[in-house]
Amino acid sequence: MFQDKYVFAQLASFLNRSKFNRIVTKYDGDKYVKHFTCWNQLLALMFGQLSNRESLRDLIVALEAHHSKCYHLGMGKNVSKSSLARANQDRDYHIFEEYAYYLVSEARQKCANHIFKLGGNVYAFILSFFYLLFFLILIIS
Repeated sequence: MFQDKYVFAQLASFLNRSKFNRIVTKYDGDKYVKHFTCWNQLLALMFGQLSNRESLRDLIVALEAHHSKCYHLGMGKNVSKSSLARANQDRDYHIFEEYAYYLVSEARQKCANHIFKLGGNVYAFILSFFYLLFFLILIIS
């Protein structure tokens, strides 16, 4: 039996959660929030982007199909359509915008310093990830 993390959880582990939490605190993003935090929202939107979902309903259907795996994907409990829609509407988009700019600057630093020193396996996720970042900025704003 396979005992490693899911690919999505491995991708999410590369994200700097402490930096994200500092940005959330700066904009009071998780104020009065009990369950569906900004981190959960980011992961849900990332899952939708990486699995090529075209609408909020399509994303929720995909997440419900993986209901038993949501905890192992790093999202905690399952996400409802109303919670995600309300979070997209009410939360400050500057949280995700600032984090996207941070990730882009980190990627630029790493690409500028080590552009030809590619060790190990290299996959073509980077274009999809940048597309995700700009998609987050457009969705939230």
